[in-house]
Amino acid sequence: MAADDFLADPAELATWLGRDEDDPKLLAALRAATRRFRGAVGHAVTLVTDDVVTLDGNGRESLLLPVWPTIAVSEVLLDGEALAEGVDYAWSAAGMLRRLGCGRWPDRLRCVQVTYTHGWADSPEDVQEVVIDQARTMDAVRPGIQTMQTGGQTLTYGAQAAIGVTDQWARAVARHKVRTSGDA
Repeated sequence: MAADDFLADPAELATWLGRDEDDPKLLAALRAATRRFRGAVGHAVTLVTDDVVTLDGNGRESLLLPVWPTIAVSEVLLDGEALAEGVDYAWSAAGMLRRLGCGRWPDRLRCVQVTYTHGWADSPEDVQEVVIDQARTMDAVRPGIQTMQTGGQTLTYGAQAAIGVTDQWARAVARHKVRTSGDA
């Protein structure tokens, strides 16, 4: 994974941890936090060009593309036949694909294929923040340890460190997760 593939800036994490931004352990924590977020939301988050998805028709006027923001829609096929933008369909940055003309998408499984570009050129701030927090926790917490005592000092990790999920993380995942037809 190249540095550009991280969902947060290694320099920002380095500032938090007081280490060099090329420190291998720091980069490993950031890489793991990035993977964990991408796995939780089900997509890359960053810009993906010409992604091809097959959608179920729902008998309604609009379909929801699984990942937003939508930057461009280059092709829509209905049962293998190309549709024309502005005549047969329209789309929004929020990921709505609206049927024009006849008014509704067929109520059939796997009948719509869309090629589109989605995601962010730069990670959204809420994603950056939770990935940094997760990387900081991964750097500090030793797996399987909730309490550690050395000499006269005792360190107890909070519940979110023990289970790996904060409320802020859960909100960011909910906001950015792959959307399904049930989300519409």
